[in-house]
Amino acid sequence: MAMLVRSLGMNCLLRQKLSFANKNVAMASSAYDEMKVYWDKNKKLERPMSPFLFAYKPHLAMSMSLSHRVTGVAMSVAVTGASIIMLALPGDYTHYLELVKSLQIAPFIIYGCKYLLAWPISYHYINGFRHLAWDAGKGFALSTLYKTGYTAIALSFIVASMFVFLY
Repeated sequence: MAMLVRSLGMNCLLRQKLSFANKNVAMASSAYDEMKVYWDKNKKLERPMSPFLFAYKPHLAMSMSLSHRVTGVAMSVAVTGASIIMLALPGDYTHYLELVKSLQIAPFIIYGCKYLLAWPISYHYINGFRHLAWDAGKGFALSTLYKTGYTAIALSFIVASMFVFLY
C-alpha cells in the first residue's frame, strides 16, 4: 500500500514539474531599467537624492519614535556602564550611597538627577505599550496616534514624578 501511494505521489510530482518546465515566462524588464525609470522620475520631480531628517517636517510620531530609540539605547549603555563600574570599584553599593549622602548636595540637584534617571525609564516603558498595541494592529488612526502619544508623554512625566517624590 505504501509503495502504491509513494509511486502515485511521485508520478503526480513529476507531471507537475514537467508542466511547469514547458511554460515560457517573459520577463517584464530588467532591474536596471526599473531603476532608471525610478531615478528619471525623481529628477523630473526635483526630489532630493537622499532625504534626511531635516527634509521632513517633524511631527509627534517621528519625535516619539526617535526618543523611544534614544531612551532605549541610553538606558542600556547606562545600566551596562554602571554595572561594570560597580563591579570594578572596591566596596559595595551602600558604601557609595552613604558617600553621596555625606556630600550634602542641594535637594533640587538631587531631584533633577532623579528625574534624569526616572523619566527615560517611565517613558520607554509606557511608550512600549503603544508599540505593543501597534503590533496587535490597533491605534493606527491619526487621531488615535496623537491621543496615545500625548497620553504616553503625560503619563511618563506623572510616573517619573511619582518615582522622584515618593521614593
